[in-house]
Amino acid sequence: MKDKFTLRAEREGYKARSVYKLKEINNRFKLIEKGDRVLDLGAWPGSWTQYCLEKASEVVSVDKKKLNFGKPIVCDVFKDEIFDKVKGKFDVIVSDMAPMTSGIKELDEGGSFRLVMRALDIAEKLLKKGGNFLVKMFESEETEEVLGRVKKEFRSVKIYRPKATKKRSSEIYILGKEKI
Repeated sequence: MKDKFTLRAEREGYKARSVYKLKEINNRFKLIEKGDRVLDLGAWPGSWTQYCLEKASEVVSVDKKKLNFGKPIVCDVFKDEIFDKVKGKFDVIVSDMAPMTSGIKELDEGGSFRLVMRALDIAEKLLKKGGNFLVKMFESEETEEVLGRVKKEFRSVKIYRPKATKKRSSEIYILGKEKI
């Protein structure tokens, strides 16, 4: 059975319900502004890219699967080829990446942690000073380690759980504002 966010996404022409998580975060924390250059990591199926295109001047989308819109780059974020394919610096980097879930909590949390740390590695190289960063993470024992790293790299750090997050989900979003 489809929930209200899935039905709304279909009605409004978005590729996935996750768009409402980003919309809520952006409305609350002013992550993306007009004129920004945005990098969307783990972009497929594309709802975050769709929303970013409404707000920013340029959006570069990275995923193993190619999107049919925006400026898609097909590559594995764990390979350093990303730094050859993605050019320039960004005002905002967003990541809604999630591991292929197995149902084994510790395994899924570990996969999420690796994706978050890689997104931070990418932000370290490609995010402008003063830029903003948003990443999804499955809350776990590693959350404090991630927060420690984000606090070292950004002036302001927030943890947020949008209303569109499913009740049974352990996902949270970590926002770093104003890269140091």
